[in-house]
Amino acid sequence: MLAQVRRSINNIYSLYCPEDKKFYQARIKGKVLKGVKGEYNPLTVLDLVDFQPYSPTEGLVISRLERKSSFTRWNVKSSTNQTICVNMDQVVIVCSAQNPPFRPKFIDRAICCVQGADIVIAINKTDLNLDEEGLYYEKLYSSLGFKVVRTSAEKGDVSSLSSLLKGKISAFVGQSGVGKSSLINAITGSSEKVGEISLKYDRGRHTTNHSSFIQADGYAIIDTPGVREIMVPFEEKEIVMQSFPELSACRCRYDGCLHQGEDGCSVDAMVEEGIIDEQRYLSYLRILDSLDERRPIYMRKKILEK
Repeated sequence: MLAQVRRSINNIYSLYCPEDKKFYQARIKGKVLKGVKGEYNPLTVLDLVDFQPYSPTEGLVISRLERKSSFTRWNVKSSTNQTICVNMDQVVIVCSAQNPPFRPKFIDRAICCVQGADIVIAINKTDLNLDEEGLYYEKLYSSLGFKVVRTSAEKGDVSSLSSLLKGKISAFVGQSGVGKSSLINAITGSSEKVGEISLKYDRGRHTTNHSSFIQADGYAIIDTPGVREIMVPFEEKEIVMQSFPELSACRCRYDGCLHQGEDGCSVDAMVEEGIIDEQRYLSYLRILDSLDERRPIYMRKKILEK
């Protein structure tokens, strides 16, 4: 039977089966999912699976179907990729205008964690006002083709975002304290837990400890755990480069240039001319550097200092 993972906690999965319109609690048959290796979690929210029920409420997962999209990050503790959610139409990267501070480098890394889905950048807490940096990046991300909206869960100003969510499956990701759960509550009328801000570090406290799927009034939303930092999954550098569309304007001497200071690379001139934003480019280099640091020494390439 075909089923959809709705919740995943400690290798116990809540499955929804559309065939009989029932929920089942399930585990993986044999504890190891066939054909899945080197992943922190073999199943996550909205995975489609083949499973066998053995009671009116329980079953065993046999296999996982192909994923159409994913949000994946690097899990430092296990040194493997951790997929947070899958099969969504778009990922809403929630940041805050202030409290916690607006962090464009987090947005850059989060964009790199998305595969196969559209990206929306939601700047929340705009009732606290965007500073000069926030206004600059709002314009920059829009110019790069990303959808950017302003919201204020505090004031109930969510119409610009809610209009993008109707009829689509949307995953919300963001740092702790930026107001993901508050936005979801304001849009759907659900009652997700809302956390406070840690004054010591000006960062949020974790209030969502696992991904959950929420359906309400035409909305389908995945709420993911808030994080303090995020690391790009271990992928090929060419894949990372696709998350920086401005680099496609480079006209370098050699095909396959990664714009890391290679001979004949045109990126320095384009940064100098202001065609490519310098901070975004430095963010790109830092991400590539972080990938190199995770590779075995014999696979690492020296990144030229800028």
